[in-house]
Amino acid sequence: MRKQDVARLFTTPVDSPAYAPTRYRFTDREYLNITYRTDPEALRRLVPEPLTVPDPLVRFEVMRMPDTTGLGDYTEAGQLITVEHEGERGEFNLAMYVNSVPAISSGREYSAYPKKSGSPALYVDSDTLVGTLDYGSLRVANATMGYKQRAMDLDEARAEICVPTFMIKTVPNYDGTPRICDLVRTRITDITVKSAYTGPARLQLFAHVMAPLADLPVLEVVSASHIRTDLSLNPVEPVFDYLA
Repeated sequence: MRKQDVARLFTTPVDSPAYAPTRYRFTDREYLNITYRTDPEALRRLVPEPLTVPDPLVRFEVMRMPDTTGLGDYTEAGQLITVEHEGERGEFNLAMYVNSVPAISSGREYSAYPKKSGSPALYVDSDTLVGTLDYGSLRVANATMGYKQRAMDLDEARAEICVPTFMIKTVPNYDGTPRICDLVRTRITDITVKSAYTGPARLQLFAHVMAPLADLPVLEVVSASHIRTDLSLNPVEPVFDYLA
């Protein structure tokens, strides 16, 4: 392999890349979202400056992605915290638990999504939409929502999915010191909302040292939604350099 060809590699292994070099398009991407009120002090310990916490709200999401360009079929779950940055309201993506190695690799390398391995699921059980998350052999989250009980305004659903998202991008030097440490921002703009529903919901979180979702306890369920979309992700852009 010539030197110029090595420089054009987007990831390794050189003969079998960990993920496909493509813009990911999601068809029939399905969300279960439960927004809840939590302990504001717990949020302040986790949310990095210069982000601020206007309200002690967390969105627990389970995303079922049955048809993704380059990545196939997988599911994610995670927590996003309501934040503000320079007057713009958005969400800080705290953690994502994913059952696909290519999705984990591409999300962390190509972008800044805080992904690690987990076993989420989203399915219908009789008259209930159920979202679960297991870490290893242990259950760490149970989410339930009444199935398609009330139609949701599609513009409201679009606004919920398209809120700006902030994340931390870190890349170490070979000696372990930080090479990149940025606060980044992205926002979904290419989206078609196919259906959206709301209804009663409950969320249980269970303590686990390596999947500490329960460190942000559920004090009150504020809202819930079940949304099906087609969408594409946008690249991230840096908004703050912690090494500057």
